[in-house]
Amino acid sequence: MDRFETMRLFVRLVERRSFTAAAADLGLPRSTASEVLRGLEAHLGVRLLERTTRHVTPTLDGEEYYRRCVAILAEVEEAESAMRDAQPRGLLRFDAHPLLTRTFILPKLPEFLARYPLIELQIGQGDRLVDLVREGVDCVIRSGEPEDSGMIQRRLGSVAEVTVASPAYLAARGAPASPDALDGHQMVGFISSRTGDVLPLEFSVNGALREIVLPSRIRVNNSDTMADLARLGFGLVQAPRYRFADDLASGALVEVLPNHPPTPTPLSALYPQNRQLTLRLRVFLDWIGRIFGEAKL
Repeated sequence: MDRFETMRLFVRLVERRSFTAAAADLGLPRSTASEVLRGLEAHLGVRLLERTTRHVTPTLDGEEYYRRCVAILAEVEEAESAMRDAQPRGLLRFDAHPLLTRTFILPKLPEFLARYPLIELQIGQGDRLVDLVREGVDCVIRSGEPEDSGMIQRRLGSVAEVTVASPAYLAARGAPASPDALDGHQMVGFISSRTGDVLPLEFSVNGALREIVLPSRIRVNNSDTMADLARLGFGLVQAPRYRFADDLASGALVEVLPNHPPTPTPLSALYPQNRQLTLRLRVFLDWIGRIFGEAKL
């Protein structure tokens, strides 16, 4: 391996915390990754990684070397791209919610791939939080205010939220006229992946935000399941309006308290601040920004 390839392997080892995963990412045997790391440590005269049977972690010297390697490799990629007529290339990994991906990203994806034929995509989907560095993800698209100070945020827009319930549920319990009339009602509890608690319902009342937690016989941590339970009449739910657009149009669900909507939820792209933007990530962020800028959120 030349020096730059060795640096790339070391960066993957730090980010993946695993010889097996890092070697697989680069198409190498695990034994080769171990041998290269031993040679690198011998060359530098320092121990870069602490190894256990399950994972590896960088030493203080390893963390410093990692930061320098990330900066150097980004500069190398920029220089190579400039000599290739600035054609972005390589594998880009991003993570976004499945419904968001299907509704807004996939229909426009042929346009992106045609414009950048040398970029390959790996798309992760889910409600859970993603460790971008550990899992080797370039960026995530998430709703809500990010709390991770290690991420750089690019705001994509704000998503309108709505409160809904099934006609059968409202026939049984009545349609509340205001947030004060929610006694006797139930919600489908959605469990936050960040806190493990059930998220409260939000209502705008006279310019202020009121949070209300109703009884919930069923609690879930998946938004698709939550939507299904709302359709089956198990209680009130709140979610982005685009999720229930077809249900509201067909009458399968009914908007509740339309004069007291939840506050819009910010939508952002996040990526690690300790990485310089690669050209492929830069063009992807610009493209995704245009996609959501034109979308009806």
